[in-house]
Amino acid sequence: MTKLVTLTIDGKKVVAKEGTLVVDAAKNAGIDIPVFCYHPKMEPVGMCRICLVEIGRPVRDRKTGELVLEEDGTPKIQYGRNLETACTTPVSEGMVVNGLSEKVREARKVVLEFLLTSHPLDCPICDKGGECPLQNLTIEYGPTQSRFAYEDKIHFDKHIKLSDLIYLDRERCILCKRCVRFQDEIVGDPVIAFDNRGRNTQIITLSKPGFNSIWSGNTTDICPVGALTTADFRFGARPWQLKAAASISPHSPVGANLTVNVRREAKSGGQIVIKRIMPRQNEWVNEIWISDKDRFGYHFYESNERYLKPLVKENGSLKETAWDDALEKAAQALKNNGKDLLTVVSGRLANEDLFNIAQLTKQLGGKSALYTHMGGGNLVSQIGLPEGSNLKDLGAGSAILVVASDLEEEAPLWWLRTKQASERGATLIVANPRPTKLDRYANYTLRYQYGEEAKTVQSLLNGKSDAAKAFAQAENAIVIYGSEGTSLESSTALAASCADLLVKTNHYGKPNNGLIGVWNRPNTQGAWEMGFEPTADIQSAIQQAKVLYIVGADPAGDDPVLEEAIAHADFVIVQELFPTKTTALANVVLPAQTLFEREGSYTSGERRVQRFYPAVPPRGETRADFSITSQLGAKAGIDLEGTSAALVMKQIGENVPAFKGITYQALSQVVEQYPIIARDDLYYGGTSYENKQGIGVQLAGLKKGDEIAIPQVDSPQHPELSKGSLLAVPINRLYDQGQLITKSEVLQNLLPKPYVVLNTEDAESLNISEGSNVSLSLLTDGQPVNVKVDASVPAGVVLVPRSMGIPIEKPTAVTLSPAE
Repeated sequence: MTKLVTLTIDGKKVVAKEGTLVVDAAKNAGIDIPVFCYHPKMEPVGMCRICLVEIGRPVRDRKTGELVLEEDGTPKIQYGRNLETACTTPVSEGMVVNGLSEKVREARKVVLEFLLTSHPLDCPICDKGGECPLQNLTIEYGPTQSRFAYEDKIHFDKHIKLSDLIYLDRERCILCKRCVRFQDEIVGDPVIAFDNRGRNTQIITLSKPGFNSIWSGNTTDICPVGALTTADFRFGARPWQLKAAASISPHSPVGANLTVNVRREAKSGGQIVIKRIMPRQNEWVNEIWISDKDRFGYHFYESNERYLKPLVKENGSLKETAWDDALEKAAQALKNNGKDLLTVVSGRLANEDLFNIAQLTKQLGGKSALYTHMGGGNLVSQIGLPEGSNLKDLGAGSAILVVASDLEEEAPLWWLRTKQASERGATLIVANPRPTKLDRYANYTLRYQYGEEAKTVQSLLNGKSDAAKAFAQAENAIVIYGSEGTSLESSTALAASCADLLVKTNHYGKPNNGLIGVWNRPNTQGAWEMGFEPTADIQSAIQQAKVLYIVGADPAGDDPVLEEAIAHADFVIVQELFPTKTTALANVVLPAQTLFEREGSYTSGERRVQRFYPAVPPRGETRADFSITSQLGAKAGIDLEGTSAALVMKQIGENVPAFKGITYQALSQVVEQYPIIARDDLYYGGTSYENKQGIGVQLAGLKKGDEIAIPQVDSPQHPELSKGSLLAVPINRLYDQGQLITKSEVLQNLLPKPYVVLNTEDAESLNISEGSNVSLSLLTDGQPVNVKVDASVPAGVVLVPRSMGIPIEKPTAVTLSPAE
């Protein structure tokens, strides 16, 4: 049990855990001690000295060890000769801290005066103005005028492009080293550093391309001045002009909590527009960090390619029409062929959308399919992480198995939290056919051939290997499984093996134990929870349907075979944001709203249900997906709630067992989170946002003794390879050619063109070099594909990223040849 100590800070009695730093104890007690270099998520360094305070400690008799008392019976307090840094000093029993004395105020004044001797004093044009700790603390503690000549200032280059996303103003930097330490300590990407010494010290990038990290945007949040700014917000707005709305990332299954900053501006025709995306604190999900994809990948909502009005096909072409006309035509097709309906949905949709779509399909007597390349969500529903779970709690005594997933590329925040759990002492087991970045933090690395995913997990049940023993004997254990190199069938078999391992080692039904699926969409787990499941043969299912209702998916764009199947349907209804190959085949296109224009909820891969809120007005005549389905149902004689997402969630809570008792009110509840950030000050935790809109609710899973349905699934055999062919296996990449991310102009240089990755020896035998173009037998349109050569790729294998315009959803035999 952690020992508590009692101390006094600025006259207030404070109780804190032994070992707590003075600055943290003060903050938790509602007392602010200014900091620049200190951050509660990083190790203290005591560099900037702005947190200097007077510290007194009780005097003890050297012989007896007893407290020396004053005449009034209180302990005698002895202060040191020098001030001490509150960010490096741990609390102790009876300590007295004074941060308000004249001596302390003078020290802070001197520190600020020193910092300002090298500062450009360009507050009127600085992007950080209005949320700048240096500016605010100078006003409170700084000198009214400087004793140093302005002409003596050292001048550095301004507005240096560290990367496509981050700019550096070296004159503004106060050398707190927060950015460097974040990249080194927190995310393990030491790609920026200090260069030179003394007043010539500068931040430089060590990587090519510059500042090559998927976490770079976080450094702009924690920078206490305007030295680091983002490419798409710099000179964009003042903080006091912005309003905030709470949202959830649409790019991954993690469910990162976001704050959407908006304002009305003249250059946008008086419209309310999104100016930036910021993190919102949720210590159970993303803490206070977000990936650059989460931060910069929001521009799709404003794309000129958006569908803004309904369309119907006339004489082979899609024409804009009125909502009533489009709905009538679509509803008539549903009424005439309801039993021959196939509904296809994806994890782009919110829980409310999926519920209404499921009800419509059921009442029409049709069938449905979840469009995904990965199975096992039904097992996650049973033994996923239960209420009370938090990856932040995993450390010594815990075990984490990550299998068939390049986690940093697929779900960066889970990669970050898994890395941190390993650093806290958790046993990390990484199983993958090729090395990934997570290997460097692993206690055990298991290599297998593609196709042996399930078999590898099953081998951990024998208890013979050190890895098997570590997992079985762990107090808490979770399994994170992905879809690297798998098909729908083989990933289903993998999920079954993972579930079997958890059940037989008694790691389910209690907090911080269970199964997590690394889905490629934000709400794929929500679709499973609503009863949607993928079909083993989506091509056959499409061919057998007369009417297709496709929502948030582009099967035709992923596979020419599916494009051909859709083209033969009698009637196709597509509900979508943008033009796709699937919408081109539609008889009716219904324009949907983005998550920034409406309210709703997602269910993360950890089965945490979280709300998102409207941030900007809907564009054009777009409508929320759940509302469109309701209106479509009304035309077909089916009554569905379509006026309020909250009322749909109420119905979900009444009809879906896992959601029992969940309401928007429950999802909006908040609790005190530590560390305390984003309150009145801006210096302690950086420019982040307090969570005032809800931390979400974790769905209930099975408990010990409940019956668990783990299917017996055999992994499919890989195709036989003929002479000269290779095994193409699908992998996932953070930056791909997905519909949402390609609409963000600021990310364009990070989005690769279609490529494949070869082993060095295979590339040499085929006379193919790095960067050359090849013809890939998977492609029927003659599109050339770029080649990357990597010695870590298993021999005889070619890695093919998904969502790159290359039709691959399962391991396939292919041939490569130099492009003509």
